[in-house]
Amino acid sequence: MKMNARAIFIDMDGTLLTTSNGISRRNAEAIYMIINQGVKVFLATGRQYEITAPYHAALGLQTPMICLNGASIHDGRTGKAIQIKPIMLNEERFQHVISEYPCNVLVHTTTGLYCKQMSTEIDDWTKQGRVPPTYIGDLRNANYRDVLKYSIRTGGPSSHLSNVFTDEGNVIDWNDGFEIVAHGVSKWSAIKTLLSAYGINQREVVTIGDGPNDIQMLRNSGTGVAMANATPKVKDAADIVTGHYQNDGLAEFIEHYLVNTFIV
Repeated sequence: MKMNARAIFIDMDGTLLTTSNGISRRNAEAIYMIINQGVKVFLATGRQYEITAPYHAALGLQTPMICLNGASIHDGRTGKAIQIKPIMLNEERFQHVISEYPCNVLVHTTTGLYCKQMSTEIDDWTKQGRVPPTYIGDLRNANYRDVLKYSIRTGGPSSHLSNVFTDEGNVIDWNDGFEIVAHGVSKWSAIKTLLSAYGINQREVVTIGDGPNDIQMLRNSGTGVAMANATPKVKDAADIVTGHYQNDGLAEFIEHYLVNTFIV
């Protein structure tokens, strides 16, 4: 059964991208088909703008980009931030608590990435976005401001640590650590901002993703689609479960449910 949809918001890692951080031909062609039908296609990611923009450009998109779990929205043509939602964390307390645990800390700000140390992940980001971290080293000595997201990489589940910060921000737990953004910030909150600007009803929206930062948008949109590689909690928030990202599950959903949909 084909469904009516005016917009689709697509997560990147574990959804759009392959394991080698590329976009498969099948996924790209599926996206082009629905764009030609009049469906507006948006990227909604936990990534910062610099490592979102190359993929946005590769797909020929001009729609705004939702980055850093909704903490920033960027103009699709100029890249300029058209909305930011900084988090006001007690920095001294944060650094004190975090220093007691072996972990890497990434601080995403309006002026770049600050990190405790380099990693394979950050090295890949640098290659993709061609923008190195602004600062690498002891973050207690770093002079940063306008933080949009904190990423704490502990190497495993760490709700015992992330729970310490729930009063100060919105905490998202992952299997290798956790992230903190401002209260009220999520991909879904950013989507609502864009739906208002475009005059699109949330019932006409499809969202697709695989991570805990996708749960709100999957639960609240007209149709939420989880990838086969998502955790049970993420799948429970969705209306439909599609194929694995390694098997072009994004394209599988689009081809089956959206192609040749009549657009109002």
